[in-house]
Amino acid sequence: MVAVAATLFAVNAPVVKVIEHTGFSSERLTEVRSTGAMLGLWAVVLVTRRQTARVTRRELVLLAAIGVLGLALVQWSYFFAIHRLPIGEALLIQYLAPLLVALWARFAFRERVRRRVWAALGLSLAGLVLIVELWRGSLDGIGIAVAGVACLSYAFYVLAAELGTRERDPISLLAWGFVFASLFWAVLQPWWSFPTSRLEGSTSLLGHLSSLHAPLWLLVLWMIVLGSIVPFVLVVSALPRIGATRTAIVAMLEPVVAILVAWAWLAESLDAPQLVGAALTLGGIGLAQTAR
Repeated sequence: MVAVAATLFAVNAPVVKVIEHTGFSSERLTEVRSTGAMLGLWAVVLVTRRQTARVTRRELVLLAAIGVLGLALVQWSYFFAIHRLPIGEALLIQYLAPLLVALWARFAFRERVRRRVWAALGLSLAGLVLIVELWRGSLDGIGIAVAGVACLSYAFYVLAAELGTRERDPISLLAWGFVFASLFWAVLQPWWSFPTSRLEGSTSLLGHLSSLHAPLWLLVLWMIVLGSIVPFVLVVSALPRIGATRTAIVAMLEPVVAILVAWAWLAESLDAPQLVGAALTLGGIGLAQTAR
């Protein structure tokens, strides 16, 4: 489930870059993605599990935190980062999050984290250093800083969502989380100023697919359904099965797939050290899966 979600998220990255190329800001895209996901998830809740629509006051704080500090912030920082950085670099900075999750599980929750998991994280971090090429001086400081925010927000989201699934099913948990994410962005980006006319046109798919054009509304629909609703549900559904630490490590498949998709679609190139870094990340994921 997490591997499928990671693949869908990875394919969604070039889709977002194409949409941003038409002039949509990271804030607007986050607002559209959050609101669209909220509407889709609530349709599922009301049709299939109406009894889960109720929420207690005690739950509201956690759901609001997941919505704003998790879903809203991680999406915006991710969109902003890939606008300024190559997709692979932005995602690999974000995926320092599994280390934070493992450290929190070990020292805050007092959970046992096997040595093999630490070795897996070490491999993945070594891969990160190679792919980002920290020894180069031409780094985009703002892009890297915002990708760091995405890392912190993603770690919080995984840990908080795991806590939330102990008392609530994944779909209603996400539905409520996206309510708060949508409200947050509606305040910052009022809907009455939304550039609706832009959705009526089409755009080039850029890179190797620049000769092809797609309606902008179709790309936005892809971002909402296959780039948001389906993968988010898969990840949160996996949390009660394999836990936050292993979920976060398996999700590190996303940067590797995203690198390949960006190379095939957007013509983003990688040199030999970066390819070795991608291989180390995959090795870390494989090692983590042997730690039962």
